[in-house]
Amino acid sequence: MCNLYRMSKSQDEVAHFFDAIAQDMAVTPGSNAPETVYPGYPGTVVTEGRLTQMVWGFPLNRKGAKGQPLKPKPINNARTDKLTSPFWSASFKARRCLIPISAFAEAEGPKGSKTRTWFSLPDSELMAVAGFWRNSAEWGEAYTMVMTEACIHVQGVHDRMPVIVPRQDWSQWLTASPDEALQLCNPYGGEMQVTRTDEPWAGWR
Repeated sequence: MCNLYRMSKSQDEVAHFFDAIAQDMAVTPGSNAPETVYPGYPGTVVTEGRLTQMVWGFPLNRKGAKGQPLKPKPINNARTDKLTSPFWSASFKARRCLIPISAFAEAEGPKGSKTRTWFSLPDSELMAVAGFWRNSAEWGEAYTMVMTEACIHVQGVHDRMPVIVPRQDWSQWLTASPDEALQLCNPYGGEMQVTRTDEPWAGWR
């Protein structure tokens, strides 16, 4: 599952990238998020004709062994085969969004010394990842990514990957029926650039 991604473009560059679906996109003030995005931290999303900042991950409330409340856990990935579950279904049906990212990372290597392997598109500095969002009492507006089976470029590093939505399908993801949106939740069929690094995976949170 994707637990780390980069978004290196400014809000103006992201708005220009999405011109095909939002000619007059509203930009929420202060919506620039950090370049490296972790679960539980802010990221940028496109929804309902606006570019805005939300928290990555739906809050899952937890209790300790003695019943004491614990800090909510961000659930930042939604598997395609789980979208009809009670935790996800209402948001998937009514509040879909696109998440602009430059690259996503997966952990690779032996246990205890895993490093970051980055995946990006060779012909574009941005890609649009399928997501959906909701309001939460804990963090305000929060979003999650949709995961599907890994394409040939990700296989061997992880068995799942984010759903990358091609430009011609953006409107379908955002506005079509849930069944029609679900048809887009497939492994990416194009070329991907794979960049292996010596950046340690452990300790990123």
